[in-house]
Amino acid sequence: MSRTRFSFSNASRRDLLRAAMYGVGVSASAIPSPLFAQAAAALASQGKSDGKILVVLELSGGNDGLNTLVPYGDDAYYKLRPKLGLPAKDVRKIDNHFGFSGGMAGFERLYKNGNLAIVHGCGYDNPSFSHFTSMAYWHTAAPNSGEEYGWFGRLADTMDNRNAPNFLVNIGARQSLAVRSKLHTPVVFDDPNRFAQEKFFDERDVLDAAPPTAKVDNPTRQYLLDSARSARDASALVREAWSKYHSPVDYGVVALDLPKVAALIDAKMPTRLYYTSYRNNAFDTHVFQGDLHKRLLTYASDSVAAFMKDLERIGRADDVVVMVFSEFGRRVPENVNLGTDHGTANLMFVAGKKVKGGHYGTVPSLTKLDSGDNLIYTTDFRRVYATMISGWLGLSDTRQVLNGDFQPFPMF
Repeated sequence: MSRTRFSFSNASRRDLLRAAMYGVGVSASAIPSPLFAQAAAALASQGKSDGKILVVLELSGGNDGLNTLVPYGDDAYYKLRPKLGLPAKDVRKIDNHFGFSGGMAGFERLYKNGNLAIVHGCGYDNPSFSHFTSMAYWHTAAPNSGEEYGWFGRLADTMDNRNAPNFLVNIGARQSLAVRSKLHTPVVFDDPNRFAQEKFFDERDVLDAAPPTAKVDNPTRQYLLDSARSARDASALVREAWSKYHSPVDYGVVALDLPKVAALIDAKMPTRLYYTSYRNNAFDTHVFQGDLHKRLLTYASDSVAAFMKDLERIGRADDVVVMVFSEFGRRVPENVNLGTDHGTANLMFVAGKKVKGGHYGTVPSLTKLDSGDNLIYTTDFRRVYATMISGWLGLSDTRQVLNGDFQPFPMF
């Protein structure tokens, strides 16, 4: 493979950016370290790396909110869940009504330190009980519609219409609809050590030979070229950031992908928006929910709390907020298989040093349920999105992202 050579003394800013973009397909060590550092700095300067960062963590599968934040002070909870209801003595109490599931020491600590907001009754009109459909509604912030772009992608376009590189990162095996953008090509990867663009054999020569600034009239081909450019731009930077990241912070048994986010933030990647998930419908607990659900919550709680501690270590705690959601909750009564079935309203969590912790929204009634034994939602989930957009990121007009007006919470 031929390599472009540069002289450090006369390399222009454009040359440095171009050098970073040729990372895909070769190891990070193939780029000389000083040039790599200069290229990373040039990319960072384009993306306002000192700005606020929003991280979204998706708990896929429909997390059971009632056994996450347990309403141990409500007798109706135990009447409807005689076997699955968590005993008051086993929960981590945060007040005289609610307590976290027993393994959620991380969330308990964040809450008691004032750094965790709990939003109750999150949902939307005419709820879907399909994982795929409901998740699409949350991804697009457009329930019961066919919105083409994701809300996170629209947010990136609104925050930066210059299409700055590496502005939007999606850590996962495949791209989420949430990050689909009209202007931005999100950086999508799962394993940082193997991050490179996947290409069909017939595509390789064309994509590898395309100049970083190539423009064509064919929209499909332009998309492929933009994808190639994004991969070239990011792959070496991601691998280098991950190789240099060594944290003493214990993220627990299952760390999710939050250490990868910490690594990129520590490396001063210009990314402002990160999207990741607890994948494979892990929280779809129809059968024998008890012990499994407790373990899943422990892993998630440990990871988020450790991430917050890691941000303190690297001096970025003031810059980052994490929003946690699931595509729906579970029905209030337990089922005959000692599990819970697909439901409606659920909790959302927002964690960060700058967050005004506490309860937000109206707690749904456990005695006034809909005809399917489901909670009646009290908070449109887009109010939480609006809180992240305006309250945290500082965009005054959320209509462009959410296609409507939604009152934010005074969370910041």
